Formats: sequence, structure tokens, C-alpha cells
Amino acid sequence: MNLPENKKIILFDGVCNLCHASVQFIIKNDKNDVFRFASNQSDIGQKIILQSKIDLSKTDSIILFDPKNGTFIKSEAAFKIAKELKGLYRNLFYLSFLPKKLTDFGYQFIAKNRYKWFGKQESCLIPTKALQAKFLS
Repeated sequence: MNLPENKKIILFDGVCNLCHASVQFIIKNDKNDVFRFASNQSDIGQKIILQSKIDLSKTDSIILFDPKNGTFIKSEAAFKIAKELKGLYRNLFYLSFLPKKLTDFGYQFIAKNRYKWFGKQESCLIPTKALQAKFLS
């Protein structure tokens, strides 16, 4: 795969409204340009998922692919993403001291209800021209 070497890749559900909002939030607060994005449904997303041996039928999660440190899912991915953000949002990382079982339970509760609470798109997010460099295809 032709992936950027010094970027962490966030895979997200391309039809989820909450995921779209989360991606926009991360882009806005990614002051050091750490992240690139791809939907789970994209070719590159599917290749990373296959390479990382993640079974999407068993996890309903954002996926963080870090070329140097591996692949992370659920609350662990969310905390590692928060750690890279600027401002107060970075402090969310400190919640990672809580038991993983507890934080993953909270994460899964939101993930399972995201379509009901936030809705769903008919197709994947298409980035604006200004944001296209942040997305892998």
C-alpha cells in the first residue's frame, strides 16, 4: 500500500453523521497535521482493515492505523487521537487511565446507537477541495 509514512490514518464509517462530524472536529483541531482519513468503505480502508486483521462484523469502531505503533480500535483509538489534538481536547487522553472494559463499554454504547441518534448518509463523505489532501483514496 502507498500510505503516507509519517501520518496516522483514521478509518471511519463513511455514511455515519456522527463520524462525519468527528472527522471535521479532528481536522479543525489537528494543528500539527498528524492525521489522514479514509472511510472503512474505501479501497484503502478495506486494505488497512484486511492487513490489520480487523473483523468489522465484531467491532463497530473508529480505527486508528499508526504505521509505527500498530492499529487501535474503540476507546483506545479515541484516546490516542485525543492525545494528538491541541487545546483542552488533548486532556481527554487522561481518561485512558480508566479500565479499558469500562471505556470500551461506553464507546460501544454510543457506536451502536449512532445511526438512531445522529442519522446516516446515503453515500460516503466527499471532502471539499480544501480538505482533499487530508483524505486517502
